[in-house]
Parts: sequence; C-alpha cells; structure tokens
Amino acid sequence: MLYAYRPRAGRLFPLDPDQPLAAALWIDLYRPMPAQVAAVAALGVTVPTLDEMEEIEISSRLYRENGLDYLTVVLPGLSESRSPTSGPVTFILGPDRLVTLRHFAPRPFETYPDRADRAGPGCARPDRILLGLLEEIIGRQADLLEGIGRSLDAVAASVYRPADTRARAEALQQALERAGQEGELLSRVRLALLTLERALGYFGQGLAEREGGPALRPLVKGLIRDVQALEVHADFLGQRVALASDATLGMINLAQNVTVRIVSVVAALFLPPTLIASIYGMNFAHMPELAQPWGYPAALVLMLASAVGTWLFFRWKRWL
Repeated sequence: MLYAYRPRAGRLFPLDPDQPLAAALWIDLYRPMPAQVAAVAALGVTVPTLDEMEEIEISSRLYRENGLDYLTVVLPGLSESRSPTSGPVTFILGPDRLVTLRHFAPRPFETYPDRADRAGPGCARPDRILLGLLEEIIGRQADLLEGIGRSLDAVAASVYRPADTRARAEALQQALERAGQEGELLSRVRLALLTLERALGYFGQGLAEREGGPALRPLVKGLIRDVQALEVHADFLGQRVALASDATLGMINLAQNVTVRIVSVVAALFLPPTLIASIYGMNFAHMPELAQPWGYPAALVLMLASAVGTWLFFRWKRWL
C-alpha cells in the first residue's frame, strides 16, 4: 500500500487523487506492490528490499546514496495477522520528500498524520516530518514501557497476594507467563531505542550541511536525551522483570515443597503400620500371636499407636 501526504495549513493531508506523486512531501510504503515501488523509483528514490533492510551492519542501516539519507530502525508493531512482532523500518530522507518503508504496522505511523501539526518539529519540510515521526515513535516506546510497568505491578500483586492452594497455583502460572511476555516486549523496545539513538546520531552529524540544520540541532539533542532516559527506564524494568520471574519461581517452589512435605508426612505416618502388618504377614509356622484370640486386635492397636506416635514426634520436632 502507498500513502502520500502533503502539508496544508500547517497540517498533513492525504494527497488528492488528481495530484502527481511528486507533489507529496511524505510517502509511506506499507508492504508495497511492485507498481508502487516503481512509482517511487521514478522519483529517483531507490527502495531497498526487505532482506537489505534486515541487514544488521551499521553501514547497511545508516548510509547516504545519491544525495539521499537512508536510516533503518527496528520497531515493535503488529504483523499482517495483527500479532505482536518487531521489524525494520527505513526512512529515506531527501531534500524534497521523505519516504518511509515498512512491512508491518507500527502504531506511530497511524497516529502521526493526525498529530503532525501538534508535534514540536512541525511538518513543513521533509526533515521536520522525519523528526516529528521519530518523536511520535519515541513517545510510543514510552507508552509501551509504562504499560510494562503497570503489568509488572499486577504480576507482583498476584505473586505476593495470599490465596487458596488451587487458585494460587493457577495465579502463579499466569504471573510467570505474563512476566515472560512483558520481558519479550521489553527486549523489542530496548532494541528500538538502540536503533533510534543510532539513527538520530547519524542524522545529527549531517545537520551542518543541511539547509536549516542548525535550527534542528536542539530538537535532535532533545530526542536523543529522551531516548537515553527511556533506555535507563528500560534497564530498570528489565531488573523488575527478572525479579518478578525469580519471585514467581520461588513461590512455585515453595508451593511444591508444601505438597511434597504433605506427601512425605503421609508416607511416614503409614510406614510403621506397614512394617507391623508386614511382620505379621510372614508365613512362618511358629508365630505365637497368630494363635491367640487377642492377636488381631493387638496388631490393630499397635499399628494405630505407631501412627499416632509418629505424628506426635513430627509435631514435637515442628515438622508439621
């Protein structure tokens, strides 16, 4: 799909159908078809393939070619089936327009067009649209981190809240699964922050050669500071995820230990009666008690007394 925008009255509006694509200031390619790639290429913009976007070398993600700056970052978003994923997004910045290329759906690309006029950099030039879009992306990462923090609060509450045994086992399992999911999302946000910081640093290095670049330098520095602050917050949340996972596993071990202890006590209580029954179950010819009328009741009383004695011994040792 191809979305084209042009500023009007300080805001971004979709390009009119009768206007040529060259009139667009921002072209957003989402899972583009070959015809759409060809239309952008006719404007002098080389559109990289998905394999080229997924290269991890810095020279493949941040470079300049034919007077255009190519900046590739990795962002969390939704796949075509609306499931959480993470993938590369390429920003192609030229003097006349900004082209973005993505193969999944990060939320900032849906929210930014309606908020472009309220963004700090504005949307009058391609470089300002780039900074405004990056500002929206950074804000989205902050929202994700806040959501992770709230989810970890709920995990901690469920782990440390007393409950009956059956309900507690289910709650601990759900807490462990939720902590793992939040840790996976946190790793995607951390990767996004890392690539965003690199892209902003690369963009900031070329501001001196760009028209109106000195005026953008404070904006770039502010975005870099925001990213660095979020990285510190992400590190803190990473520690919370590890603590939540360790605490949940510890509670699960305690619950299992209680179950094992109960089973062990029950087995120990039945051990002396089993021993007595085994002795009198032996098939020897000379066992005087077998011939006595009180033999059977005496064996029952002895087995009961041995079980009670074992239980009293455990209580005395505070094992129960």
